[in-house]
Amino acid sequence: MHANDTLANERTYLAYVRTALAFIAFGFVVARFSLFAREFALIVHGASTAPGVSTGFGTAMALFGIYVALLGAWRYSVTDRGLRDDRVVTMSSLTGYGISLFVVAVGAVVAIALLAQR
Repeated sequence: MHANDTLANERTYLAYVRTALAFIAFGFVVARFSLFAREFALIVHGASTAPGVSTGFGTAMALFGIYVALLGAWRYSVTDRGLRDDRVVTMSSLTGYGISLFVVAVGAVVAIALLAQR
């Protein structure tokens, strides 16, 4: 086991942690924006509006951030064991495709929401 491999594994783990925190923070902002929009509508129009999709979407984003954090910890552990045994352990392509599809879905929901606001 080389130091470079171990350090690269740690950098990858930290990238998972940063990504997880970004998803959680973005989910919080999206969910709170819904609350802000309802309060603003109440002040301006005097009527309350329905929560809409923002609260559920923000919650889903935060939950996905938790999943990414757990996945990163698991990947770090599996890769570390592999490095100690002098073998390469890759992530399954199914996991990679699943994460990519979720990110595409997030982008689509955000784009549709932005277009609906026009």
